[in-house]
Amino acid sequence: MKPQQAEVSIPLQPPGRGATPAADPDRQPRDYVVWSLFNVLLGYGLACLGCLCFPALVFSIKARDCKVLGDLEGARRHGARAKVLNIICSVLLVLIVVAIIIVIIIAGSKGGDLSLSLSSLFFFFLLLL
Repeated sequence: MKPQQAEVSIPLQPPGRGATPAADPDRQPRDYVVWSLFNVLLGYGLACLGCLCFPALVFSIKARDCKVLGDLEGARRHGARAKVLNIICSVLLVLIVVAIIIVIIIAGSKGGDLSLSLSSLFFFFLLLL
């Protein structure tokens, strides 16, 4: 009779620590669809910047499609791109809101015509695009 060898595995991490989130293969990747949709709608509403925020929505939808199809690596890749694009769009939108508030405050403090300053603000944003 031949003796059987048993496999022995030694855990390398202390108990309770668990794996790092990036190394956890069972964790579902995030797709950021709601954040992307918010950025696109707010971008179109504020300064017609929705076209700059639209690629984030595209990558978010691609990430969701990959996740549904089971391609978790593709979903992580598209989700990471969507996250970066959403951060850029959010920063741009915050800067635009701050610029609008500053222009309104300056126009109100000078006692000038507010419609004139808003029209100049519109042309300023056209120059940015």
